Amino acid sequence: MSNSSRRKWLRAGLGAAAGASGIAVAARLAERYGLVPPDAGNIYGPGATLTYATQRLLTDGTMAREFTRSQISARPFANGKPLQEAEFLRLQEGGFSEWRLSVDGLVARPATFTLAELKSMPARSQITQLACEEGWSFIAEWTGVVLSDVLAAVGILPQARFVTYQSFQKRWRNSVDMADALHPQTLVIYGMNGGDLPTGHGGPLRMRVPRQLGYKSVKYINRLTVTDGLQLPARARGYAWYAGI
Repeated sequence: MSNSSRRKWLRAGLGAAAGASGIAVAARLAERYGLVPPDAGNIYGPGATLTYATQRLLTDGTMAREFTRSQISARPFANGKPLQEAEFLRLQEGGFSEWRLSVDGLVARPATFTLAELKSMPARSQITQLACEEGWSFIAEWTGVVLSDVLAAVGILPQARFVTYQSFQKRWRNSVDMADALHPQTLVIYGMNGGDLPTGHGGPLRMRVPRQLGYKSVKYINRLTVTDGLQLPARARGYAWYAGI
Protein backbone atom coordinates (compact mmCIF):
# COMPACT_ATOMS: atom_id res chain seq x y z
CA MET A 1 0.00 0.00 0.00
CA SER A 2 1.42 3.41 -0.97
CA ASN A 3 1.90 6.17 1.61
CA SER A 4 -0.92 8.13 -0.02
CA SER A 5 -3.29 5.16 0.07
CA ARG A 6 -2.32 4.39 3.64
CA ARG A 7 -3.06 7.98 4.69
CA LYS A 8 -6.48 7.88 3.01
CA TRP A 9 -7.29 4.54 4.62
CA LEU A 10 -6.12 5.67 8.05
CA ARG A 11 -8.07 8.94 7.80
CA ALA A 12 -11.22 7.01 6.99
CA GLY A 13 -10.57 4.55 9.79
CA LEU A 14 -9.95 7.23 12.38
CA GLY A 15 -13.02 9.16 11.29
CA ALA A 16 -15.23 6.10 11.42
CA ALA A 17 -13.92 5.07 14.82
CA ALA A 18 -14.41 8.56 16.23
CA GLY A 19 -17.88 8.81 14.76
CA ALA A 20 -18.84 5.56 16.44
CA SER A 21 -17.42 6.80 19.77
CA GLY A 22 -14.71 4.20 19.34
CA ILE A 23 -11.89 6.42 20.59
CA ALA A 24 -9.96 3.45 21.98
CA VAL A 25 -10.22 1.72 18.61
CA ALA A 26 -8.92 4.83 16.88
CA ALA A 27 -6.05 5.00 19.37
CA ARG A 28 -5.01 1.44 18.54
CA LEU A 29 -5.17 2.26 14.85
CA ALA A 30 -2.96 5.32 15.39
CA GLU A 31 -0.47 3.24 17.36
CA ARG A 32 -0.17 0.84 14.46
CA TYR A 33 1.09 3.70 12.29
CA GLY A 34 3.28 5.42 14.88
CA LEU A 35 0.96 8.37 15.46
CA VAL A 36 0.84 8.27 19.25
CA PRO A 37 1.81 11.36 21.30
CA PRO A 38 4.15 11.01 24.30
CA ASP A 39 1.35 11.85 26.76
CA ALA A 40 -0.86 8.99 25.57
CA GLY A 41 -0.32 7.10 28.84
CA ASN A 42 -2.48 9.34 31.03
CA ILE A 43 -6.26 9.29 31.44
CA TYR A 44 -6.66 11.64 28.49
CA GLY A 45 -4.50 9.39 26.33
CA PRO A 46 -7.04 7.99 23.85
CA GLY A 47 -8.46 11.43 23.11
CA ALA A 48 -4.99 12.98 22.84
CA THR A 49 -3.98 10.23 20.43
CA LEU A 50 -7.05 10.73 18.29
CA THR A 51 -6.41 14.47 18.13
CA TYR A 52 -2.71 14.10 17.34
CA ALA A 53 -3.13 11.38 14.72
CA THR A 54 -6.01 13.09 12.96
CA GLN A 55 -4.30 16.48 12.83
CA ARG A 56 -1.00 15.00 11.70
CA LEU A 57 -2.78 13.28 8.81
CA LEU A 58 -4.92 16.26 7.85
CA THR A 59 -2.16 18.88 8.19
CA ASP A 60 0.76 16.93 6.76
CA GLY A 61 2.94 19.51 5.00
CA THR A 62 0.51 22.40 5.52
CA MET A 63 1.58 25.93 6.46
CA ALA A 64 0.29 28.21 9.19
CA ARG A 65 -1.46 31.29 7.82
CA GLU A 66 0.82 34.26 7.17
CA PHE A 67 -0.51 37.82 7.29
CA THR A 68 0.33 41.18 5.72
CA ARG A 69 2.23 43.97 7.45
CA SER A 70 -0.97 45.99 7.75
CA GLN A 71 -2.38 43.23 9.98
CA ILE A 72 0.44 43.34 12.55
CA SER A 73 -1.00 44.05 16.00
CA ALA A 74 -0.38 47.56 17.31
CA ARG A 75 0.16 46.39 20.90
CA PRO A 76 1.38 42.78 21.03
CA PHE A 77 0.70 41.28 24.45
CA ALA A 78 3.90 40.16 26.20
CA ASN A 79 2.21 37.89 28.78
CA GLY A 80 4.54 38.39 31.69
CA LYS A 81 7.25 40.78 32.76
CA PRO A 82 10.88 40.58 31.55
CA LEU A 83 13.14 38.41 33.68
CA GLN A 84 14.75 40.07 36.69
CA GLU A 85 17.15 37.29 37.69
CA ALA A 86 20.64 38.63 38.38
CA GLU A 87 22.39 36.40 35.83
CA PHE A 88 19.88 37.30 33.12
CA LEU A 89 20.30 41.01 33.84
CA ARG A 90 24.08 40.59 33.64
CA LEU A 91 23.77 38.94 30.22
CA GLN A 92 21.36 41.64 29.08
CA GLU A 93 23.74 44.38 30.20
CA GLY A 94 26.36 42.86 27.91
CA GLY A 95 24.01 42.86 24.94
CA PHE A 96 23.57 39.09 25.32
CA SER A 97 27.01 38.60 23.74
CA GLU A 98 27.56 35.75 26.22
CA TRP A 99 24.21 34.09 25.53
CA ARG A 100 24.63 30.58 24.20
CA LEU A 101 22.32 28.05 22.57
CA SER A 102 23.62 24.54 23.11
CA VAL A 103 22.46 21.67 20.90
CA ASP A 104 23.06 18.09 22.03
CA GLY A 105 21.52 14.63 22.18
CA LEU A 106 21.17 12.49 19.07
CA VAL A 107 23.39 14.63 16.88
CA ALA A 108 26.65 13.93 15.11
CA ARG A 109 28.30 17.20 16.14
CA PRO A 110 27.06 18.69 19.43
CA ALA A 111 27.58 22.44 19.30
CA THR A 112 27.06 25.74 21.06
CA PHE A 113 25.98 28.82 19.11
CA THR A 114 26.31 32.49 19.97
CA LEU A 115 23.66 34.97 18.90
CA ALA A 116 26.07 36.30 16.28
CA GLU A 117 26.52 32.80 14.84
CA LEU A 118 22.78 32.24 14.67
CA LYS A 119 22.31 35.60 12.97
CA SER A 120 24.95 34.66 10.41
CA MET A 121 22.78 31.76 9.21
CA PRO A 122 20.13 32.38 6.54
CA ALA A 123 17.31 34.37 8.15
CA ARG A 124 13.59 33.92 7.64
CA SER A 125 10.81 36.32 8.56
CA GLN A 126 7.15 35.43 8.87
CA ILE A 127 4.06 37.36 9.93
CA THR A 128 2.04 34.87 11.93
CA GLN A 129 -0.39 34.85 14.83
CA LEU A 130 0.59 33.73 18.29
CA ALA A 131 -2.59 32.29 19.77
CA CYS A 132 -2.66 31.61 23.51
CA GLU A 133 -4.70 28.84 25.09
CA GLU A 134 -5.98 31.49 27.55
CA GLY A 135 -7.88 33.26 24.78
CA TRP A 136 -5.67 36.17 23.71
CA SER A 137 -3.65 36.44 20.52
CA PHE A 138 -1.65 38.87 18.42
CA ILE A 139 0.01 39.04 15.02
CA ALA A 140 3.68 39.95 14.69
CA GLU A 141 6.57 39.68 12.30
CA TRP A 142 9.05 37.16 13.64
CA THR A 143 12.62 36.87 12.37
CA GLY A 144 15.11 34.13 13.08
CA VAL A 145 16.83 31.04 11.81
CA VAL A 146 14.82 28.05 10.67
CA LEU A 147 15.17 25.32 13.30
CA SER A 148 15.88 22.74 10.61
CA ASP A 149 18.99 24.75 9.60
CA VAL A 150 20.29 24.60 13.17
CA LEU A 151 19.64 20.87 13.26
CA ALA A 152 21.34 20.39 9.89
CA ALA A 153 24.43 22.15 11.25
CA VAL A 154 24.80 19.56 14.02
CA GLY A 155 23.67 16.55 11.99
CA ILE A 156 20.65 14.88 13.57
CA LEU A 157 20.87 11.08 13.71
CA PRO A 158 18.35 8.81 11.95
CA GLN A 159 16.68 7.64 15.18
CA ALA A 160 15.73 11.19 16.20
CA ARG A 161 12.02 11.60 16.95
CA PHE A 162 11.74 14.74 19.08
CA VAL A 163 13.46 18.02 19.82
CA THR A 164 13.18 19.40 23.34
CA TYR A 165 13.96 23.01 24.14
CA GLN A 166 14.69 24.52 27.52
CA SER A 167 14.35 28.06 28.78
CA PHE A 168 16.83 30.07 30.84
CA GLN A 169 14.01 29.69 33.37
CA LYS A 170 14.74 25.99 33.84
CA ARG A 171 11.21 25.15 34.91
CA TRP A 172 10.01 26.05 31.40
CA ARG A 173 10.64 23.55 28.64
CA ASN A 174 8.72 21.90 25.88
CA SER A 175 9.22 19.72 22.82
CA VAL A 176 8.00 18.98 19.32
CA ASP A 177 8.11 15.96 17.07
CA MET A 178 10.27 15.93 13.96
CA ALA A 179 7.34 16.94 11.76
CA ASP A 180 7.25 20.33 13.48
CA ALA A 181 11.00 20.49 14.19
CA LEU A 182 11.74 20.26 10.47
CA HIS A 183 8.81 22.40 9.34
CA PRO A 184 9.93 25.52 7.43
CA GLN A 185 7.92 27.85 9.69
CA THR A 186 9.41 26.60 12.97
CA LEU A 187 12.00 29.22 13.87
CA VAL A 188 14.52 30.08 16.55
CA ILE A 189 13.53 33.73 16.89
CA TYR A 190 15.83 36.65 17.63
CA GLY A 191 13.84 39.48 16.03
CA MET A 192 10.33 40.90 16.17
CA ASN A 193 8.64 43.62 14.10
CA GLY A 194 11.90 44.80 12.56
CA GLY A 195 13.97 45.00 15.75
CA ASP A 196 15.56 42.71 18.30
CA LEU A 197 13.19 40.38 20.12
CA PRO A 198 12.14 42.30 23.29
CA THR A 199 12.91 40.58 26.57
CA GLY A 200 9.21 40.72 27.45
CA HIS A 201 8.56 38.54 24.42
CA GLY A 202 11.35 36.10 25.22
CA GLY A 203 14.47 37.84 23.95
CA PRO A 204 17.16 37.18 23.12
CA LEU A 205 15.93 33.81 21.80
CA ARG A 206 12.52 32.25 21.58
CA MET A 207 11.15 29.17 19.90
CA ARG A 208 8.35 29.89 17.44
CA VAL A 209 6.01 27.04 16.48
CA PRO A 210 3.16 28.74 14.58
CA ARG A 211 1.26 25.53 13.92
CA GLN A 212 0.72 25.06 17.67
CA LEU A 213 -0.70 27.11 20.54
CA GLY A 214 1.41 29.76 22.22
CA TYR A 215 2.74 27.69 25.11
CA LYS A 216 4.81 25.67 22.64
CA SER A 217 6.71 28.87 21.69
CA VAL A 218 8.91 28.91 24.80
CA LYS A 219 10.78 32.11 25.74
CA TYR A 220 14.48 32.59 26.61
CA ILE A 221 15.66 29.30 25.11
CA ASN A 222 19.28 28.27 25.65
CA ARG A 223 19.31 24.53 25.00
CA LEU A 224 18.02 22.11 22.39
CA THR A 225 18.19 18.34 22.85
CA VAL A 226 17.43 15.84 20.10
CA THR A 227 16.02 12.58 21.43
CA ASP A 228 14.27 9.36 20.42
CA GLY A 229 11.80 9.47 23.30
CA LEU A 230 10.30 11.74 25.95
CA GLN A 231 9.59 11.45 29.62
CA LEU A 232 7.00 14.10 30.29
CA PRO A 233 6.19 15.70 33.64
CA ALA A 234 2.70 15.37 35.04
CA ARG A 235 0.14 17.05 32.82
CA ALA A 236 0.81 20.71 33.58
CA ARG A 237 -2.31 22.75 34.33
CA GLY A 238 -4.28 20.52 31.98
CA TYR A 239 -2.18 21.36 28.91
CA ALA A 240 -1.71 18.65 26.30
CA TRP A 241 1.71 17.89 24.82
CA TYR A 242 0.37 18.41 21.29
CA ALA A 243 -1.33 21.75 20.80
CA GLY A 244 -1.94 21.88 17.05
CA ILE A 245 -4.13 24.62 15.57
